[in-house]
Amino acid sequence: MNTRAQLRQQQQQKKKPKTLLRVLISSALILLWLTGAGLGGPLFGKIDEVSSNDRTAYLPDSADATEVQSALDDFLGSDSIPAVVVFDSDDEIDDALRDDLASALEDATTAEGVKDGSSPVIVSDDGLAAQAFVPIDADADIGEISTALSTDLRESVPDGVDVYITGPAGFTADLVAGFAGIDGILLLVALAAVLVILVIVYRSLLLPVVVLSTSLFALCVALLVVWWAAKLGILLLSGQTQGILFILVIGAATDYSLLMVARFREELQITENRWTAVASAWRGSFEPILASGGTVIAGLLCLLLSDLKSNSTLGPVAAIGIVFAMLAALTLLPALLGLFGRAAFWPRRPKYEPRRVADASPLEGRGLWPRLARSIRRRPRLIWISTAIVLAVAAVGVVQLDAKGVPQSDLVLGASEARDGQKVLGEHFPGGSGSPAYVLVDESRLQDAADVLLADDGVDGVSVTAEDSPSGSAPVTEDGITAFGPPGTPAPEPTVVDGRVLLQGTLTDAADSADAEATVDRLRGELDATGAKVGGVTATAVDTNTASIHDRNLIIPVILVVILMILMLLLRAVLAPVLLILTTVLSFGSAMGVAALLFNGVFQFPGADPAVPLFGFVFLVALGIDYNIFLMTRVREESKRHGTREGILRGLAVTGGVITSAGLVLAATFAALSVIPILFLVQLAFIVAFGVLLDTFVVRSLLVPALSYDIGRAIWWPSKLSRSDAEPAAAPVAAPAASSSEDPGRG
Repeated sequence: MNTRAQLRQQQQQKKKPKTLLRVLISSALILLWLTGAGLGGPLFGKIDEVSSNDRTAYLPDSADATEVQSALDDFLGSDSIPAVVVFDSDDEIDDALRDDLASALEDATTAEGVKDGSSPVIVSDDGLAAQAFVPIDADADIGEISTALSTDLRESVPDGVDVYITGPAGFTADLVAGFAGIDGILLLVALAAVLVILVIVYRSLLLPVVVLSTSLFALCVALLVVWWAAKLGILLLSGQTQGILFILVIGAATDYSLLMVARFREELQITENRWTAVASAWRGSFEPILASGGTVIAGLLCLLLSDLKSNSTLGPVAAIGIVFAMLAALTLLPALLGLFGRAAFWPRRPKYEPRRVADASPLEGRGLWPRLARSIRRRPRLIWISTAIVLAVAAVGVVQLDAKGVPQSDLVLGASEARDGQKVLGEHFPGGSGSPAYVLVDESRLQDAADVLLADDGVDGVSVTAEDSPSGSAPVTEDGITAFGPPGTPAPEPTVVDGRVLLQGTLTDAADSADAEATVDRLRGELDATGAKVGGVTATAVDTNTASIHDRNLIIPVILVVILMILMLLLRAVLAPVLLILTTVLSFGSAMGVAALLFNGVFQFPGADPAVPLFGFVFLVALGIDYNIFLMTRVREESKRHGTREGILRGLAVTGGVITSAGLVLAATFAALSVIPILFLVQLAFIVAFGVLLDTFVVRSLLVPALSYDIGRAIWWPSKLSRSDAEPAAAPVAAPAASSSEDPGRG
């Protein structure tokens, strides 16, 4: 007895240094992540310092609108965004009322952020409305200035006159207001949704906090890197990219954490020492997490091929987020689990029961997933064929998706002063007032370009920038440049920069309308002989849509090829990856088909941005393939021990709960994007959330397992596993080693 006691004491003494080292390493990792989160956390309220929502900034350098935009400062003399102030009167605006409006405008435009050069108040032909153009500093808080300008004018204009701030500054203010909730309400909703799901899944108090802390720390450190990259001009950051980054990191980090925790729970049932359980769980989770994250990163980096910078910059920004999501799940979470041990699962602590686990089969339980696995064993072909037919029928609706772009006035959902003002403006003035088509042309071809503009029914009037004109511009007619003022007033000289002049064409239709875009397309064709370049709000929208469609058609096939190559390397097979890609694409088509029907028939959206299908594809295929990776890596592991068909059923039964939980978390986080009243984000939220649920509950649960089971071991062709499907005997389970309640590694 004394000899046994001494031996046990010696074993305990050997374990203590190892345990102490593990505790120190884990504590150091936690401290490192805590430091990074402490530096990144305060930046949540400072994103607007390094981000921009100017659509022109994200156009390709080769776009005509980009070239014209870069030249505007040289002609207009200031970096400003015009606000169109619209006065809508119940009574006809006479000279006295016009003077009152001018006086109110003069007082309101003295505020900081409003630049000099406001236009006079111009009364409409019907006398029931007036407009004025106010330049707002592009570097100032446009939303705050627009709101202050609108408030001051409403308080000072006479009764019976309504005031609206519209035009480029008004719509920019709407976007700023729409994205204002990203740092607050979006994060709160997403974190609250994830917390509720984790509490339900784990039925524990501490473990959800551990997992959520892992995700939040990953987001803080990712934000720290992205913020400084944007600050140094390495990356472009917009409100749209910011929102996607937040959701993507929280969702992905939580998914990876769920996989790690599931493996840790399994190991605690067959391993008494918690640190050994952590190490085994890490080894079992490393490959699927790395493969999953690598697949998402590869898909995201394909966006670098985009012409549109809002797409190409999302790639590296989101990829940075995924990198830190993986790192947090593979370093911070294991450290926390090692320190807490079984206590993390309180009050449902996993018991050390190696013999019971060894004797039990995951297919013998009464839960949903064992029953589903047994159903697939009985009728695999019926299940996968019927499931594929249902998905294919749903995918037919994709032809109804209108993804050709939406007017700028419809980008923000809900009430919009700029949209209301644009409507009033169009009732009394040419619809394009305040947002002209800018035409950059050689001085020698000025009149030729002006004649083309004047001859087009979509153009109401033409002027040329002229510094010596009181208004900063001069009208251009078929007879040349004229002057404002009485007959005989000499015509001003146009401003010439690098041998070129700037014409401004007032469009008859609203600048963000389909008719205005058609006018710009037509003008570009007719002006081609003059060498002129057309820019402005409408041209920016046209170039954005063109670049977005190009990106969609190029990048989707590239992503498919890249992900297929990764799956082949991961699964050491060809057939299985091809089938996984095909099923995921079918799932994407079904999600888009259902979305199209709902967008048109239920929500009655005005259309969709061309980038919606692209982003939906990137996230659904790259993220949706994650669940197939989680499933098939476990299936491959089980197939080596039990044969392919048995391995498929065991893999489904074992991973069903964790993958379903991961799908619910990812769907909930993306659904949180819908709290931001931006049409693009609301549509993306629905497509990804619905698509992830479809992939989780239908594709990964029914279609993939049933199809793989029906094919059998050939699914692994051409690897050795496809040629040998023997059922090896299960390895014997070693008897539990003697231990003491004083063992510091037990937990």
